[in-house]
Formats: sequence, C-alpha cells, structure tokens
Amino acid sequence: MRVSIATAPGGTNPNEDWVAATPTLAVVLDGLSTAGLDTGCRHGVPWYVSQLGGHLVAALAEPGRPLADGLAEALEQVAALHPGCDLGNPGTPSATVSILRADADRFDYLVLADSPIVFERAGDCQVVTDLRVDTVVPELRAETEQFATGTPEHAEAVRRMVEAQRLTRNTMDGYWVAASTGEAARHALTGGVSIAGVRSVAVLSDGVSRLVTEYGTASWADAFAMLREAGADGLISEVRKTEATDPDGRRWPRFKSGDDATVAFCQLP
Repeated sequence: MRVSIATAPGGTNPNEDWVAATPTLAVVLDGLSTAGLDTGCRHGVPWYVSQLGGHLVAALAEPGRPLADGLAEALEQVAALHPGCDLGNPGTPSATVSILRADADRFDYLVLADSPIVFERAGDCQVVTDLRVDTVVPELRAETEQFATGTPEHAEAVRRMVEAQRLTRNTMDGYWVAASTGEAARHALTGGVSIAGVRSVAVLSDGVSRLVTEYGTASWADAFAMLREAGADGLISEVRKTEATDPDGRRWPRFKSGDDATVAFCQLP
C-alpha cells in the first residue's frame, strides 16, 4: 500500500489521537476524553496512546499474526509500564483501536469502538465500525445536546455522561475499548476483505468520520474524492471548515466544538 497520514488536535489541548503506517499496516488510536475526571494514572491519555501504538506496531511485525493477539499483547505490555498507577480505576486511560493489514490478496481488519475503517470500491463503500458506546446512557447523551458547546452547562452534562459511561466500559452489558488488560482485544470486531475490487481504504478517528456520519455534508464517495485531490490534511481541513459554521454545536450537537482528527489513507498500486 501507499499510505498517507495526518492528525490534528481539535483545540488547544494535546492531541489524544495517534497514527502510524507501514507499506502493509495502518493503525489509528483515539484516546477517550476524561472530561476532567480522575483517571488513577499520572501519565495521561497522550502518553497512553503513544505507548500502545508503538507496542502494537511491534507486536504485529510478524506477518500473519492474528490482529487480536497482537493487540492483547500490546495492552498487557503497556499495563506493565505503569504498575504504580491505579489500573482498576474505571477511567484509566483508554482508546479506540482500528487496524488495517494488507497481504497479497486480502485485508485483515480489527475495529474496537467507533473509529471506522472504510473500504472504497467502484460505486460502493463498506464501513466497518463498532457503535456499542452509542447504546449506553442515552438519556445523558441527549442531555448534552440541550446546551451550546463550550458553556458550563454543556461541560457539566458531558462530565455526568462520561462518569456514567465509565461504569459500563469494558463490561458485557456495555462497550469495549483498549484499556488496562488484554481482555478487550477479544471483543473487537475482526474480519477479512478481499483486495480484489478495492480502490482504497481510509482508517479514521471519529473526529473525521463525522463529516459523513454526523454532519452529513459529504458522502463517503465525496470523502474519498477529497482524499485523492487534497490528501489526508485536506480532508481534516474540510472537517474544520464545516465545524466553523457551527461553533456552538446547535446545528450538530457534539461533545466538543472540534475533536482530534486523524486519517490514514491507503491506496493500492
């Protein structure tokens, strides 16, 4: 594959996304917001995603290794790096994980939480994503939509929602993300797609995919056209232009005016 990558913070805080690529591998991580709540960890989310990303790429250096096995190993290795932190805290640093690996005739994928992988074919796009998080605490999610983004009322509503979400995180009745143990890897969506007919693949954090899925100002075909014409940076710029027309989140209610945004655009010869 020929892979181009880009990532940009959504505001003034450090970027909590992470991306890396090789000719056969693309990885995107999206660190979960803490909403100012205690995590039990002195390192923080940017540290966590950078450590997990590096260990994950190393764990998948062996061709053909199951992606879930590599993720489980990386999770355990990162947990061992900070034994002095309270890894049992429900808010321990965590992240979504999306992995794409290419071999001679197929793509393997792993998706854990809501950072999608999108396969582009002529006249068709196949989206692989994990939206289990959207099914928990819907009443608190709806409450956040009542207030303008950036107001104290909105921040407090988001804090209440995140606090409640944490209690369902990595439980059988909730949703799964990469956190402090390898168990989450067993709950990821995994599969394979034939390379035949695939024009390109985009691995995205939800800070980018929302241009299609939430804002509805572009189709997936439009997004791939932008990627080919303006590159990964250009697609992120389009997201920012769209968000600038609705800074208070009234048209498109959201948790932040702008979220961290990351793209790995994979093209085939």
